[in-house]
Amino acid sequence: MNTGKLYLVGLGPGDAGHLTPAAAAAIADSDELVGYHYYIEQVAGDVAGKVSHAMELGQELERAALAVDIAYSGKTVAVVSSGDAGIYGMAGPVFRVLTDRQWDGEYPAVETVPGVSALQSAAALLGSPLMQDFCAISLSNLLTPWEQIRRRLEAAAAGDFVTVLYNPRSRRRVSQLQEAREIYLEHRSSDTPVGIVRHAFRPEQAVSLADLGGLDGERLGVDMFTTVVIGNSNTYVHNGRMVTPRGYEVKG
Repeated sequence: MNTGKLYLVGLGPGDAGHLTPAAAAAIADSDELVGYHYYIEQVAGDVAGKVSHAMELGQELERAALAVDIAYSGKTVAVVSSGDAGIYGMAGPVFRVLTDRQWDGEYPAVETVPGVSALQSAAALLGSPLMQDFCAISLSNLLTPWEQIRRRLEAAAAGDFVTVLYNPRSRRRVSQLQEAREIYLEHRSSDTPVGIVRHAFRPEQAVSLADLGGLDGERLGVDMFTTVVIGNSNTYVHNGRMVTPRGYEVKG
């Protein structure tokens, strides 16, 4: 009988104070860790004496395959993601590999340990932007065709959802955020508040507010470590905080 175990661990935004006790316990219980090198470094103080496999961005399936191999060998392995492992994290690649290998659902055991997601971290720093219906959309078209992402953006903009944009801009992907802005301007006022949070709860943290008309990714320093929050028709700014009222009250 295989005694191996896979933990899918969300590390939260990066600050040790936002690592949940359950996540810390899973890491402590593991023989080995697998993850993007930046995330392995986040918990370096907690993994002394453990075998760590640090890999690069773009190697998600390779990380997942390695972790599954380790678990099938009878060891306990933690696959770490920033934020929550189930939100644009490593839970998906790991379950894909398990599916491809005809996993029986029992051995190795799999436990997902939730973490504080990027959208929660960004919202906490901005004020209260997520008080009405909201959605999260990744602008990365590495795994999803851009036309499909555009359809999701158009639907969210037309539906007046507060929208959290993950992976908004990288060195190679510089046009997607601009296109998203143009889509939202077809449905929302140019003065709609937008929150920009980079490296939430890390030493490099930067939080700023803009409006939809002035959403310029290059000027605002938007990159892969940034979460962008576009308000809905009721969102406003008060004393530097982004606020979406709990219901659709009439303002003024």
